[in-house]
Amino acid sequence: MSGTVSQTHQEEDYRFLHATLMEKKLHLLFKIHERLRRFVKRGPAPVQERATSLASHVFEDLIHHKWREEVRELFALLCKPHFKGLMCVHDAVAQRDYEPTLPQVPNGIIDDEEDSVKIVSLVKTKDPLGATIKRDQSTGAIVVARVMRGGAAHKSGLIHEGDELKEVNGFSLDRRKPKEILPLLARSQGDVTFTIVPAVSKQEVLSKKKLFVRALFDYNPSEDPAVPCKDAAITFKRGNILQIVTTEDDTWWQACHIRGSNTRAGLIPSQQLQERRVALQRPQSLFQQQQVKAAVFPVEEDVDYGAITGIHIGPSGVGVNELKKRLLISDPDLYATTVPYTTREKRSQESEGMDYHFVSVHKFEEDILNRRFIDYGTYRGHYYGTSLDSVYRVMAEGKVCLLDVHPCKLKRVYTLEFKPYVVFVKPPRIEELRLTRRRAKFICDEEDPNQVRMFSEEDFEDMIHLAETMETQHGPMFDKVIVNGDIAMAFRELKADLQRLQEAKVRWIPAVWLCSSPTKARRSCGLLAGWI
Repeated sequence: MSGTVSQTHQEEDYRFLHATLMEKKLHLLFKIHERLRRFVKRGPAPVQERATSLASHVFEDLIHHKWREEVRELFALLCKPHFKGLMCVHDAVAQRDYEPTLPQVPNGIIDDEEDSVKIVSLVKTKDPLGATIKRDQSTGAIVVARVMRGGAAHKSGLIHEGDELKEVNGFSLDRRKPKEILPLLARSQGDVTFTIVPAVSKQEVLSKKKLFVRALFDYNPSEDPAVPCKDAAITFKRGNILQIVTTEDDTWWQACHIRGSNTRAGLIPSQQLQERRVALQRPQSLFQQQQVKAAVFPVEEDVDYGAITGIHIGPSGVGVNELKKRLLISDPDLYATTVPYTTREKRSQESEGMDYHFVSVHKFEEDILNRRFIDYGTYRGHYYGTSLDSVYRVMAEGKVCLLDVHPCKLKRVYTLEFKPYVVFVKPPRIEELRLTRRRAKFICDEEDPNQVRMFSEEDFEDMIHLAETMETQHGPMFDKVIVNGDIAMAFRELKADLQRLQEAKVRWIPAVWLCSSPTKARRSCGLLAGWI
């Protein structure tokens, strides 16, 4: 039965199409179209752009001439309204004045805060429209709760979840309940016309609230076999700031560089895609690491660089202390370190406030309870720690405070007050470690500098494993990553980077810092994703 009905419809469509093509009017339209195409190819230009004024001048001149037969005929022609209309059309075409002239809208008529609306008309059949409605509890408005796939509403592409319904067939839905509207739709015959206030889509919210990310890895589309189109993707380096244009695709986002001459948007791996890639590349022991996210915004003001705390992080033996020493020697007027606190007794060669701040156990434990320490621990029954007060002292001198802390202790100073610039010192590959640290020695006990030993193969493996773990867990907090294969090259790179930081007019900072500074929370914020 269905096959017969389908064949009947095909025959009707064929007859309708055949009758339409055989119409003489259609053939005439084709001929006119061909003539116009040939005419356009010749590219005619108007001899006179203002034929109306020319006709008016001729008309005035004819009044003063003798009324011969030709003059009377031309005078009568110029007086005809059809001829005047033809001249007006000629001038409009010659001047390409095709747009209608609209009256200006008086001031105060347009309300900028008024919601834009659209009119949607759907043809009602025996099948339901394919959408459900609900009442918004906060505003009391009637909104589209769900759009069923395959229904008339879905096929139209004009009705979406969250759209507010203002009217149905001219009937206002203000202060109406959903159960009062359903009978109205049931009684409707033929077309059903909705007046709708469109819902704000996620993409529209994104376009109004600019979204930025800081890259935490290098990406080259030419080396990515999964990218849909290599020419449509963009290359970026770790530390680059990108503006996200759209996140509609779950796999490939669109972004553009905010600096440089090329601002073309291109494809980048989405957060979900990059997280899957990283998870597949890393050992099972690293799979449990949490993803870290924070917001960022550009600071356009003059930055108080004296308050920036330089923090160096890295596994033991990677060279953090050596880089700190070289920085201190290179510019003692700019860089300084904190004086640690301890509960042990002062030795004869030591000075209070120079080597340590010596405090009682009661005082140290009281400061622990008051969260006055960035980092602390015990060694041979004595407390040792770095306090916030020691950082304040360095900052009060207008210097950059150099700290060496474990990433998990970074939260105490990871605020807008300190504005830390975090440098992660990373070991090179194990082959290079064997060459550069083969004869190096390190102190086993800080209290006894005479206890030194050589690096072992196990030390190298532990150093690399610990660095990978640190970067996995805390990578989004790192402003700079330096691979310390050669200490001289690593120091030059660090020194140059800090110099650029001091000279920069704009610095991107995590928006979590704003939580402690409500006066600056009004700045525009975006997103810094820990994956990129």
